Amino acid sequence: MRNIHGALVLLILCAFGAQAEVSEVYDFDTRAEEQRYQNLIAELRCPKCQNQNIADSNAPISKDMRDQVYRLMKNGATNDEIVGDLVGRFGEFVQYKPPVDKRTILLWAFPAIAVVVGVAIVAGVAIRSRKREKEESALSPEELARVKKMLADKDQQA
Repeated sequence: MRNIHGALVLLILCAFGAQAEVSEVYDFDTRAEEQRYQNLIAELRCPKCQNQNIADSNAPISKDMRDQVYRLMKNGATNDEIVGDLVGRFGEFVQYKPPVDKRTILLWAFPAIAVVVGVAIVAGVAIRSRKREKEESALSPEELARVKKMLADKDQQA
């Protein structure tokens, strides 16, 4: 009987939790408009959650941002105007893909720079190891004569 009461309490708590996560429903005239909205909210980052887009975030600020995107869309704003409005309100952090300009050029160029530097390091290490192998394996004429003499002495003893 205790298990049944516990299960009922758990079920009631889950129902309250599910009720808190009801997502808002927006009316769109066309499927293309709805898809545009989904694309926009997937491209914008939640300022509070930092690594979540506003489509997936349950933070109140994300809900406000989704509402703002919907209002601007209904008022006829373009995607650039909508993103510009949110960037003006929350800063460039809300963009997953910041524009390329003199402030962000290093951000965009860093992956290519890292690959080039990595390839250069690997190539340098490979060249140095080959040089060491050649230097270590190369015997001077005196050393070669000494090795031959040692081998000959060994063969005579056997």
